[in-house]
Amino acid sequence: MDRRELADFLRGRRERITPADVGLPAGSRRRTPGLRREEVAQLAFISTEYYTRLEQARAPHPSREVLAQIARALRLSDAERDHLHHLAGTPPGPPPGPSREVRQSIVDLLHRLPRAAAIVLSATYEVIAWNDLAAALLEDFSALPRRDRNLVRRAFLEPWRDGTRLYSVSDADEFARTAAQHLRGAAGRYPGDLELTALIDELLTGSAEFAELWAAHEVTARPTLCKTFDHPLVGLVTVNCDVLDITDRDQRVVIYTAAPGSPSEEALRLLSVVGTQRMNVPG
Repeated sequence: MDRRELADFLRGRRERITPADVGLPAGSRRRTPGLRREEVAQLAFISTEYYTRLEQARAPHPSREVLAQIARALRLSDAERDHLHHLAGTPPGPPPGPSREVRQSIVDLLHRLPRAAAIVLSATYEVIAWNDLAAALLEDFSALPRRDRNLVRRAFLEPWRDGTRLYSVSDADEFARTAAQHLRGAAGRYPGDLELTALIDELLTGSAEFAELWAAHEVTARPTLCKTFDHPLVGLVTVNCDVLDITDRDQRVVIYTAAPGSPSEEALRLLSVVGTQRMNVPG
């Protein structure tokens, strides 16, 4: 255990986080950057005295559970979490669960793509960020409870509407197979995540199709580079589908773009103006 390096690392990570980042009031008499020690201790469910001794390089060896709680409190990336464990002399175990925290730079990127629909998916296929055009093309995710933002749950368990599946997209069946394969990989990376285990159990119980795919133990899938949405307002929209991996958080940015000058580009342009309004509602 390298107590001095551990203390410096904790102090540096603490000072980079603002109270707003973790839902705490900033207050008017804050004299130090970032969080206070007692705030980190509160978020990590440990005593302020013990956390203070860690930052002063005077604490005894922290347990794996305490390190995991501190990592969550300080919003550490997977690489930073592993480094924390190595400094404490405790080899890191499996990641505690799929990250749902989206970097601000990625959120900013989504909104700098006004002519593209873009979403961010967690390792469990939950839509955790999106831009306005994605809400118009797919649906307004802000109006949904969190569980209904999970696309793999929607693909296998949501009743089909008018004989179509998942936004009437042309590759819905292939998407379902791909999602099952990716979820199999996520289950291997996060074996102790209770939320992921519950999702898989729900899918196995509620979908014979998912159960069959799950039993195949496949973890690789070919990407779909082009797909067509049958949108209720603007009709068929054919888009290129590009996926960018955010490896440090096990997330994916999915970007939908239409060919320049195509009818689909015009349809996306119209959706960018209309947004999530319903054009067929009488005024």
